[in-house]
Amino acid sequence: MRTVGLITEYNPFHNGHLHHLQESLRVADADASVAVMSGHFLQRGEPALIDKWARAEMALAAGVDLVLELPFSFACNSAPHFARGAVQSLTALGVVDTLCFGSEVGEIGPLQTAARLLLENADDIDAGTRQLLRSGVSYPAARAEVLSAMAPDVPAALVSSPNNILGIEYLKALQATSSPIKALTILRRGAGYHSTDVTSSIASATGIRKLLAEGGVVEEFVPDACRHILNQALNKGCSLDHDRLFSSLQIFLLQEMETLSGIYQVEDGLAQRLVDAAMTSTSYADLTDAIKSRQWTLTRIQRLLSYVLLQVSSVEMNSFLGCGPLYLRLLGATEKGRQVLASSRKKRSLPVISDPARAQAVLRRFYSDRKALGCLAERMLACDLRATRLYGLLQKNPVQGHRNQDFFRQSLRS
Repeated sequence: MRTVGLITEYNPFHNGHLHHLQESLRVADADASVAVMSGHFLQRGEPALIDKWARAEMALAAGVDLVLELPFSFACNSAPHFARGAVQSLTALGVVDTLCFGSEVGEIGPLQTAARLLLENADDIDAGTRQLLRSGVSYPAARAEVLSAMAPDVPAALVSSPNNILGIEYLKALQATSSPIKALTILRRGAGYHSTDVTSSIASATGIRKLLAEGGVVEEFVPDACRHILNQALNKGCSLDHDRLFSSLQIFLLQEMETLSGIYQVEDGLAQRLVDAAMTSTSYADLTDAIKSRQWTLTRIQRLLSYVLLQVSSVEMNSFLGCGPLYLRLLGATEKGRQVLASSRKKRSLPVISDPARAQAVLRRFYSDRKALGCLAERMLACDLRATRLYGLLQKNPVQGHRNQDFFRQSLRS
C-alpha cells in the first residue's frame, strides 16, 4: 500500500484541503493518506477554532485515512521546528512513501534549490538576516533579500510566500534528518494563505474564520461531508472565545514580573513589555498589538502568549526540540488507516499512543533501556495534556465535567 503524508492544521477543514488531499493521492499514486495535524494550539500561535477531535473527524469524513497529532512543542513553534517535528513524525511511522504539500510556486525544483542554499549557507544567511532585522525589515522579507542577493536566480517571492516558506522547511527537514520520504508539491488553488477573500469556493482558513466571527455562513467553503461536524461544534459553543483567552492570559501577565522568568522565548526585556501591555489592553487583539514591534511579529507574539498560558519553560522546550517527537499520538483512523497502522508495526521507530490512560506504560516499555528519554517523553505528553485542559476553558461553552478530555475522548474510528 503506497502512502502519502500530509502536514496539516485543518483550522477548519475546507475545500482547499479537500483539493490538496485528492491531488496528493493522485500525484503520489498513493492508496492511503496520513495527516500529521496540530493539536489545540497552532503554528501561528493561536488556539484552534474548534477542538482537535472535531478537526480530525472532519479530515476522516473528507477522506484522510489516518490522523496523528503533532505534539504542542512542534505544532506551536517557528516554521523550522514545526516542519522538522512533522517530518520526523511521518518518517517514524515507517510506511510513508511521499510527502505532498501545497505551494504558491507549484514546482518542486525551485523549492529544492532554495532549501539547499539555505542549508549550505545557513550561517551567512542568518547573519545577513539579523542585520536587516535591526533596520526594521520583517523576517520573511529579510531572509528573501539575503537569499536573492546570494542567488539572483532565486526570486524573492519564492522564499517569502507562506506556503513556499513551509515547503522549503519541509525539504530542509527531509534532507537534514536523512528521511527516505520523497517530496512532491501541488499548486495552491483559491485564496492565499492569509487572504480574507471569500468570493470563490476555495477560501482560506483565515477567511473562513473571519467570516464566522462576523456571523457569516461558510457552508459553501466546506466539503459536504464535513459541514455537519463543523456546525455541530460551533452550535455547541465548542469554539475559541478570544475574551476567555484574554482573561486567562491576564492572570499570568498581571502577577509579579518574576513569574515570567524562564518561560520559553521571554527574553531581551520582553517580560516588561508583556506586563506593560497587559496593564492597559482590553482585548486579545489590543494585547498583541501593544506587544508587537519591528523585531517581534504578530505570529511570534501569539506563540509567546501561548507559552505563557501553558507555562512552558525554556529548559523543557529546548529539551523537546533537541530530541524531536518521542511518540505518535493517534487521533483517528478509517478502516484503511488502521491497515496502514497495522502494516507499520514492525517498521515504526516511535511508540503509538491511542489511549493516554495507558501512555505511561507504553512509553516506559518502549524506552525501558533509555529511561531519561522515556521521562522526557512523559513530560512532552504532559504538555499536550495541559494544552487540552486549558483549551477546554477557552471555548465559548467551556468543557463540562472532567477537564482531562484526552482521557475521555477515544481515538476516532471511521
